[in-house]
Amino acid sequence: MTSPQTDLHKPGSTEALDPKRWIALLVIGIAQLMVILDATIVNIALPDAATALGISDANRQWMVTAYALPFGALLLLGGRIGDYLGRKKVLMFALGGFAVASALGGIAQNQAMLFGARALQGVFGAMLAPATLAMLTVTFRDPKERAKAFAVFGAIAGGGAAIGLVLGGLLTEYTSWRWCLLVNIPIAVVAIIGTWFYLHESKADRSGSYDVLGALLGTAGLAMLVWGFNQASSHPWASFATWGWLVGAIAILVLFVWLESRNEHAILPMRILRDRNRAGAYVVGLLVGTGLFAVFLFLTLYLQTVLLWSPVKSGVAFLPFSAGVIIGAGVGSQLVLKVGAKIVVPAGLLLGVAGLLWLSRLSLDTGYLGTILPAILLISIGMGFIFMSTTNVALHGVATEDAGVASAMVNTTQQIGGALGTALLSTFAVSAATTYLIGHSSGGEPTPLEKAAAQVHGYGVAFVWGAVFFFVAAIASVLLINADKTEAATAEPGMSMV
Repeated sequence: MTSPQTDLHKPGSTEALDPKRWIALLVIGIAQLMVILDATIVNIALPDAATALGISDANRQWMVTAYALPFGALLLLGGRIGDYLGRKKVLMFALGGFAVASALGGIAQNQAMLFGARALQGVFGAMLAPATLAMLTVTFRDPKERAKAFAVFGAIAGGGAAIGLVLGGLLTEYTSWRWCLLVNIPIAVVAIIGTWFYLHESKADRSGSYDVLGALLGTAGLAMLVWGFNQASSHPWASFATWGWLVGAIAILVLFVWLESRNEHAILPMRILRDRNRAGAYVVGLLVGTGLFAVFLFLTLYLQTVLLWSPVKSGVAFLPFSAGVIIGAGVGSQLVLKVGAKIVVPAGLLLGVAGLLWLSRLSLDTGYLGTILPAILLISIGMGFIFMSTTNVALHGVATEDAGVASAMVNTTQQIGGALGTALLSTFAVSAATTYLIGHSSGGEPTPLEKAAAQVHGYGVAFVWGAVFFFVAAIASVLLINADKTEAATAEPGMSMV
């Protein structure tokens, strides 16, 4: 017997729409913004934190990786926990845990405490992110309203990363790097109060086991995959420290898929992946996550280390990215209803390709208005198209009991893609810079100008590879996503769009 609140969100329910659903969207957006912010807000604060805590250059990456590793690896398990225990309950618990972890990071006295706090943030983020997306899915049941809700959610997801860079610059320059973590506490408190008053509980009707073995295998496989590609940034690809982890990850994930296909109560039901539109959305998310990383990582480094911009000025330079995502999400939500996701997604990806190729032309004295601004606007508008459309496609028609795990897969593919981008694009950039120095050095120790030129050349190569990943995603979207305007406008929740 399910509760009335659970029944309210079941597919086919004849009850009136939730009158508080738009306030609920605001609450869900605040919770999601906290997760998105934390993926980028510490980037600009990293040099100050490293100096304060004596973190070596080799260990600086762990301020980012310690968060991304558990976040990406535990998303599937976090989504399933929300499905079974109740998404509202899990969301409030995760928000509280995230705030505690942020407080520990904000008062960290050494690098071990800071990295541990970041890892704890990743653990709670893995429960928080799928819970917010699942709550959005079950709160908005009307197709047209759901398209608008996903447009707002997509704008938050895309623009939040740039907002994090701006906020990180402001907090670092005018207060302390510690506030890049402590700022999560008031945000979490507001989100917890809003969740308590405005969100309805929903959960799957569970029978059978929790699929503990599947949870362990899936988590271990994803963790090893993230770790293996992260190792590639500091070890040769031929090193066992790199390929050993990757081979082990592939073996475990193949075993995971084989077992899940035979488990009635699987943590990742294979029926979710059999929908071609949903599978296409996941593939696009993976490849976009891999390519998009280049924009924030290398453009931030270019602004601060080559153009010598301050943290605040570097952060503000990304504000147009947020505006572009908001515009793209708004326009994209209407285009989906007119021409369908099968047109909107490839269009957004091709805009991203154009913007990344434009950024690949950076030089030692590139102007912001002539090159950087138009490039990031192209990319961000394209991302607004993609985030809104793929999220809608990935979750539309999913059964209520699978909403959590389906939403977790959206985030998992993006996070795993980001981990791949960290390793692959960094490796490509370093290799290209080294080759450039060999061919352009005047002999002896390279001059600062030669080093800077090599660095910029490496960034350009990384942007080109980012464009390649976007182009492959565009091809995949054409082949897999076939949701048209009729399906977007008339399909009811709980019905397949295939």
